[in-house]
Amino acid sequence: MAATYDVFDDFIAAAEYLIDNKFTSTSKLAIGGGSNGGLLVGACMTQRPDLYGATLPAVGVMDMLHFQKFTIGWAWTSDYGSSENKDDFPFLYAYSPLHHIVKGCCYPPTLITTADHDDRVVPAHSFKFAARLQAAQGCDKPVLIRIETKAGHGAGKPTTKIIRETADRWAFLVKELGVKIQK
Repeated sequence: MAATYDVFDDFIAAAEYLIDNKFTSTSKLAIGGGSNGGLLVGACMTQRPDLYGATLPAVGVMDMLHFQKFTIGWAWTSDYGSSENKDDFPFLYAYSPLHHIVKGCCYPPTLITTADHDDRVVPAHSFKFAARLQAAQGCDKPVLIRIETKAGHGAGKPTTKIIRETADRWAFLVKELGVKIQK
């Protein structure tokens, strides 16, 4: 389980490298990912909220202490472990995005995306993460949630829904990162 935590440290180190070597700046660095990538984004943004200009966690497993209680989550205990196992609990708690939101902290502009019929990563993960993040937000940066209706985890989503969601993500990034559009 300890090796799982390395991925978050590595991702944060990569972001620091990009900033330290002037490839980008904090205000222009956006991170995004879906499913396990959504977990990665959630963990990294709660560990280092100062590092990113915007975050886009999608259909992520945000509650690592209760994931096994929802739909197919029980099947992931071979990958993640289980909070019901006293040896696994500290590792899961150490990176569980939901459990590391700090009241009054200024989190980056965030657009959380999920779908109401996701049976892989139940949307409650995103709902709870968004609610807790909105309640804790210590500055005026937006924390939004986009809930796709009549859709699941991603596979089989109609092209029109994919286009709309992608357009919303890009519009969010353009606005929040201050991207200048040339005509």
